[in-house]
Amino acid sequence: MSDPSEPGRAWVFGDNIDTDQITPSRFIVSSDPDELATHAFEDLRPEFSGKVETGDFVVAGENFGSGSSREHSPLSLVGAGVSGVIAQSFARIFFRNAINLGLPVLICPGADAIDDGDEVSMDIDAGIVHNHTKGEQYDAEALPEFLQTLVEQGGLKAYTKAKLSE
Repeated sequence: MSDPSEPGRAWVFGDNIDTDQITPSRFIVSSDPDELATHAFEDLRPEFSGKVETGDFVVAGENFGSGSSREHSPLSLVGAGVSGVIAQSFARIFFRNAINLGLPVLICPGADAIDDGDEVSMDIDAGIVHNHTKGEQYDAEALPEFLQTLVEQGGLKAYTKAKLSE
């Protein structure tokens, strides 16, 4: 997974982006992150899967990831190489699924100041989003230490494997 502290392009979306808009349900025939990535935001922004680069960020408004409890939506973003998701708020199940998959997510009330194409990065420890294009930073909710550990280890499976091998 890419380092979220390194700058990447912001792909900006609005409010109430649900899991079917992230990964349309008609493509949920696989759990392969690379396959799912080819369909990420296919109906909402068809150019996304062909132009997203490893290290880019998804930025959204309120209630990002509402809808289904499937892990496929955050998994498609992992497969696309997205470094993290920054949103004004998340549907709780998406938030938790992302953490469990090792995808950094930050709740950032100031996310609406980020424009599509801005270069951004995130500090998950401090809860800060940096907008390198505008020379601004926005306060976010820092992840609790335990969730930071899950993300840094690559998700719940990797964390559990590491714990069991100690």
